[in-house]
Amino acid sequence: MKILIDTGANQSFINEKSLRSTNHPKYLTSQKYQFFMADGLTPFIVTGAVQLKIQMNGTSTTITALVAQNLCTDVILGMDYIFKYDLGIQPQHKTVSIKSYGKKTIIPMDKDVTQIRLPVKLSRSIQIRPESEQSISVDVGVSAAILSFRPSSNFAQRTSTFIPHSLLNIQNYRTNLTVYNPSKFPCYIKKGIILGISTYQDHYACNENDKLNDNEITYSAGSAGMRANGINAIESTSVNDKVQQEILKLIDHIKDKDQHHKLKSLLYQFQKTFDTSQYTTAKTIIMHAIETYPHTPPVSKCYPSNPTSIEEMREIVNKLLEAGLVRKSKSPYAAPALLTRKKDNTWRLVVDYKKLNAVTIKDNHPLPNMETTIQTLGGGYNYFTKLDLKSGFWQVPIAEKDRHKTAFTTPFGLYEWNVLPQGLRNAPPTFQRIMNQALLSCTKFALVYLDDIMVYSKTYEEHLYHVQQVLHALKLHNLTLNPSKCEIAKQRIEYLGHIITSSTVTPLMDKIKAILLLKEPKTLAQATRFIGGLSWYRKFIPQFATIAAPIHAITNLPKQTRYKFKWAQEQSKSFHALKHLLTSKPLLLDFPDDTKPVIVTTDASKVGIGGVLQQEIGGERKTLYYHSELMSPCQQRYHPMEQEALAIFKCITRMRSFLIGRSIIIYTDNCPLCHMMEKKVANRRVEKMALLLQEYNIEQIIHIKGRYNCLLDYLSRHPISNDDELFDYEYGLEPKNETSQPLIGRAAAVITRSKFKANATNPSSNPPVQQQPTSPQIAPSIVSSQPHYIIENFDITKLKEEQKNDINIQKIINDLKKNPKLSFELKDDILYKLILNDNGKTKRKVIYIPSLMIKPLMISYHDNPLIGGHFASNRTLNKIKQQFWWPQMKQSRAGFLHPIPPPDGPNQLIGIDYCGPFPQTPNDNRYVLCLTDYFTKFVTAIPLPDCSAQTTAQVIFTQHICRYGVPKAILSDQGTSFKNQLMHAITKLIGFNHIFSTPYHPQTNGQVERFNATFITQIAKLTDNESNNWDEYLYPVVFAYNTGIHSTTNFSPYELTFGSKANLPTDHPPSTFTSGKPNDYFYQLIQNLKRYHATAKENILHQQRLYKTRYDRQRQDCEYDLGATVLTRIFTTRSKLDPKFSLVPKIIIRRSHPVYWVEDMETKEESRVHVNDIRPLMIATSY
Repeated sequence: MKILIDTGANQSFINEKSLRSTNHPKYLTSQKYQFFMADGLTPFIVTGAVQLKIQMNGTSTTITALVAQNLCTDVILGMDYIFKYDLGIQPQHKTVSIKSYGKKTIIPMDKDVTQIRLPVKLSRSIQIRPESEQSISVDVGVSAAILSFRPSSNFAQRTSTFIPHSLLNIQNYRTNLTVYNPSKFPCYIKKGIILGISTYQDHYACNENDKLNDNEITYSAGSAGMRANGINAIESTSVNDKVQQEILKLIDHIKDKDQHHKLKSLLYQFQKTFDTSQYTTAKTIIMHAIETYPHTPPVSKCYPSNPTSIEEMREIVNKLLEAGLVRKSKSPYAAPALLTRKKDNTWRLVVDYKKLNAVTIKDNHPLPNMETTIQTLGGGYNYFTKLDLKSGFWQVPIAEKDRHKTAFTTPFGLYEWNVLPQGLRNAPPTFQRIMNQALLSCTKFALVYLDDIMVYSKTYEEHLYHVQQVLHALKLHNLTLNPSKCEIAKQRIEYLGHIITSSTVTPLMDKIKAILLLKEPKTLAQATRFIGGLSWYRKFIPQFATIAAPIHAITNLPKQTRYKFKWAQEQSKSFHALKHLLTSKPLLLDFPDDTKPVIVTTDASKVGIGGVLQQEIGGERKTLYYHSELMSPCQQRYHPMEQEALAIFKCITRMRSFLIGRSIIIYTDNCPLCHMMEKKVANRRVEKMALLLQEYNIEQIIHIKGRYNCLLDYLSRHPISNDDELFDYEYGLEPKNETSQPLIGRAAAVITRSKFKANATNPSSNPPVQQQPTSPQIAPSIVSSQPHYIIENFDITKLKEEQKNDINIQKIINDLKKNPKLSFELKDDILYKLILNDNGKTKRKVIYIPSLMIKPLMISYHDNPLIGGHFASNRTLNKIKQQFWWPQMKQSRAGFLHPIPPPDGPNQLIGIDYCGPFPQTPNDNRYVLCLTDYFTKFVTAIPLPDCSAQTTAQVIFTQHICRYGVPKAILSDQGTSFKNQLMHAITKLIGFNHIFSTPYHPQTNGQVERFNATFITQIAKLTDNESNNWDEYLYPVVFAYNTGIHSTTNFSPYELTFGSKANLPTDHPPSTFTSGKPNDYFYQLIQNLKRYHATAKENILHQQRLYKTRYDRQRQDCEYDLGATVLTRIFTTRSKLDPKFSLVPKIIIRRSHPVYWVEDMETKEESRVHVNDIRPLMIATSY
């Protein structure tokens, strides 16, 4: 009788036919049920169980065996027999040993595996068409293996067909072969005919020239049918080198050679389970379903990306497509995808499923009770194995009917997931269901908590058996482990926040480390902050007042005696007693209550973050976890809202084992974060953290006033440094212990739009030193080397035509032919004027402008915001003189260039300016755009989330132009919000002048600046400091301002704009006005406005004269000459001890008082400054 030793079989089996041939008693049980081979696909029927007596080499053994139908060997001895008789396999000697009653018996193996021959038979009759090939199904006497096939020469001769040598991948006793029929006649092959022989060989040849290496033949471990031929009983499976190294690392701590060898042999059988080189999908009947409420499919646009990020995303998506994790989609759903940087500087794909999660029905499948799990492990077990799944969610398939709901949009297409992605609601319950089902047969020695599996045993041999059972179950369901996070056969292990040994189960100190490591206060402020932080716990700590009395005694001192503060031994004892109460029962819980939500309260300061995990039980808050952490220098520079979001993110991720799968309520003292999990946040860093928290069931984020968050405030101000890395920085957040590289040299990668355009015009990588960008219409030869600007509608052809038609120019050309020494030059049919340079020695050429081109040229230079910007006539004329000339230039400016007069009526001159940033409101607003009418003083103020060029242009158009019409001119500073191509395009399209104020001289736009100061003061009085809801009070404050009497005009801005007073809630009913005709009211309104405006203008001019008189009394109006050496004011952020004016002298190169152009003597950089920001350079002389 043939016996197979099978290390992959849980129990022993005997073939039903073989049992009948023996004189064996009746079955112990006769229940009929179905088993599966190790491939998870091949079934076989068990009809009952018997007690077998097996005698080998004189040694008698007994075992309870299951009776199986159609078993491909007589007897299979499984792990139950192997453990019972300590069976050992010696492949090198081809022997097996067993121990019975202390006696060791050696048994030789039957034959070498390489001598096994298995016939390959046709599964069903088939006819092969002439001159064609066809794939046929064949039967092999093994359930699953990869074998070498050698065709039968007799079959080939009889049928005139050809079957090549090949490797057969056998599944469920069956595989396919390719048959060629080269003849011109059909060939019929009958079912059951032997086509050839399959063999197990280390070295074999398909023909005389083709040799295969050892590693090209592999065997499937754990298949009962294959084991029937003795494969696993003779030699171990060949192991991929990388997987083998990972396995050896896992068992490196086992020093006993025999134990090490047994565990290594066991793990080698499951190399595929540890192989992470390819993505796998679980074989399970449970798939993730996305049940939703009735809704319209949520759709979002893809996030804007730069070309580099798009290519990175395309590469990641292509890899996911190749692995079968995603597929192309035509779904009506669309969630935006973005990239986050990992620690190794590669990228990770994240999808924003906020909208989908909002309409997904919650799955309340319970997670295992943490307390029961830990108590189970404390039952005196000596060996523990912790297994972790690789990319666990990606191994879970999504139901076909719901895959379209996972669609995500990218700049290059729409895709949907075949597996469970990160961020979907109900992912943890689905994963727990699958793991419970996969390890259903291992519940007596294995615990499952999501993707963490804990195997526990009392003896080493028993632990080997248990580990083998778990790995076998994982293999059946095609689940892959992450070797780097697994721990095998340990006697001390960490699990769910506890350290577990054979005799103790103790909580990790991490949960209370933030409190235990708090240092004693050294100052009165620190002591006050500490005792204030504990005030919330007063009602939960017995005799709190008595214990804290020594600290209260030194913190409640009157103001005049606070200098007597002294932290003595008595206060130190009180400090440590309070710390002990905070970190012990009943205030501290070991395990959360599964029936109640968990509460996470966080806070951030300028140096660190703090968080506490609690539950409300019986009306009292019980603490589960304290956390405190020092922020890196980079994180300390975050915006306060980003720091508060970072506190939430890090605390939740640190407390993951307590939070995953539970309902979470978060308390924060930053109001704008209350909606971070529900809608998009106008902050990329906060938005990224919100996306990474999607896997948690965050039910609500609640705002808590800062004065009620005292303990967390104290923890965040006294953080502890964490040496261990919590995150695998797939999250793209800044890692710790990494020195930020200086940004030296990065300016080389920055290019302005004007520079980009210049490069586009002159694509040469090495342009001439003095060559300047020129207008496309003007040849470089006819312009000077001085900087110039593009003039609209001014080209070389038109210039030549106008010069030919100009009488004065033609007269000069004729005189020049007679007398070449005149101060003119004719070149390329264009007349130039020769003008002396400032040095009085050399001359430069400038174009002689014909009389008909003078006006458009001056208007272009003056009105174009990118050229003239409506500056003074002297400055505009000086700029024109650098390139052009015509007779009596100074006198001609009077007709075209003159100062802008004070406005005569409404909507003639509008001042605009941004105020902010302010604290972000729940409506995401951070800035206020103010528009002030310089005549009526009427103000429009709009709260906005940003101050971008697009936002600015849109608001000016919708909030002013569409309501009050097009203004004649708009005055603004030179910030990028106003000075940009978009505003320039709108200026040309709509038709108003855009004037820019002098840099760092806010007095130019003084009316807007004055209102900014006014409304900030008023809003500060009304705003709730805890809610940051200042935008709710902005419109009422502006209305109050517009309806009040302005001191300059003696009218309200509302009255001057609309011709009547505003109706206020406290006003008496208005008197009625009766019109004889329908247009009488219009004429009456016109008369009122004329009267109001005339009076207002007189008042404005009077106030301007008074203001100038008062201003001139206290100011000497200094003027500076060209070439003067001066110092200019420094406007960048500086300390009080830093110099107020530049250390490097500057030279005045152009002037248009009160505005001057100066050149840095070292860098040669030019800048424009107001006279108020210039100081003469005083040079000391020695005597």
